[in-house]
Parts: sequence; C-alpha cells; structure tokens
Amino acid sequence: MVVAKHTLVALVADKPGVLNRVASLFRRRGFNIESIAVGHSELPHLSRMTIVVGGTVTMVEQVRKQLDKVVDVVKVSDITGGSTITRELALIKVKVTPATRSEVMQIVDIFRADIVDVAADSVTVEVTGDEQKINSLYELLRRFGIREVTRTGCVAMTRGGSGSLVVGEKPLKTQDRKRKKTS
Repeated sequence: MVVAKHTLVALVADKPGVLNRVASLFRRRGFNIESIAVGHSELPHLSRMTIVVGGTVTMVEQVRKQLDKVVDVVKVSDITGGSTITRELALIKVKVTPATRSEVMQIVDIFRADIVDVAADSVTVEVTGDEQKINSLYELLRRFGIREVTRTGCVAMTRGGSGSLVVGEKPLKTQDRKRKKTS
C-alpha cells in the first residue's frame, strides 16, 4: 500500500457552504488535507478548488468519486502524475542585522524571489514556485531566524490543451440535480 500525494482539482459552485461540505467529506473519510486553495475560475459563478491530499490511489479515487456526488461540485479530476503546472506563494519574514542583510538579499535573488517589505530588523520575502523551491529557500533562510511564514497552498492545472475540467455546453450538474429534486 503506497501512500502518495495526490492533487485533485474541482470546479464548484461559487456560494457559501461549499468549502465546508468538501472539507467535511475528507474529514469523514479520515483524510488529512495537506493543502487547499480556492478562487474564482474562468466560468461565472464557479470556483476552482485545488486539494492536495495523501493516500493510496484506490483511497483517493474513492474520495474523488464521492466528491463528484456532492451537489455543488460540478466536476472533479485527479491530475496527479499528469503533465501539470503547480505553484505556491509564500511570504517569509526573516530576521536580519546590518551584517546579514546583504547575504539574505543575495539568497533571495538566486531564488528569483522578491523582498516586499524591509524593516530595521527584518525583511519579508515573497517567493512563488513549486513546493521544493519554497522549502529550499526556507531552509537556507532558517539560519538567519524566521519570524513568520505564511503559504497559500498549491494551485495546479494541466499543461496545454483545453484542461482537465472543461465544462461543455450541457447544463451544469448542480442545475440538473436541482431540477430532479423539484420534479
């Protein structure tokens, strides 16, 4: 039984309570969500949700199928192992002294990150990239002293083509279910 990270991407209705229903499904199944990011999509009234979760292929496929049954979930896809683009944003506040400030700035420059705030005793670094890049920069900056870190979590999409979550011209699943319930 091989447990690995899986990236699920879902189109969901952009309305209150959807995130709670999705998170509750994972909680009930005993899955720990490693990362979850939600934002508006290219389609009106729909949001794109990226969920990173650990589990076996069978376990994650089972949860994906259950997620697909949630009324407000229009479409869900496991994009793990495919050709994907993944990014995360982190803000890292690092302790600095006049003697260490230039060294921190050089490290930040090597990682193509930006310094977005400067104080007398700290700098705040903004870095965007995959999880490994952010972890590597964090490890190098740790020796100076980390005051605070915040990370957005992973956002992902498939490379090229039309994407894994294209919704055709047919009515959306949420509309179909509402019609069935009222009939």
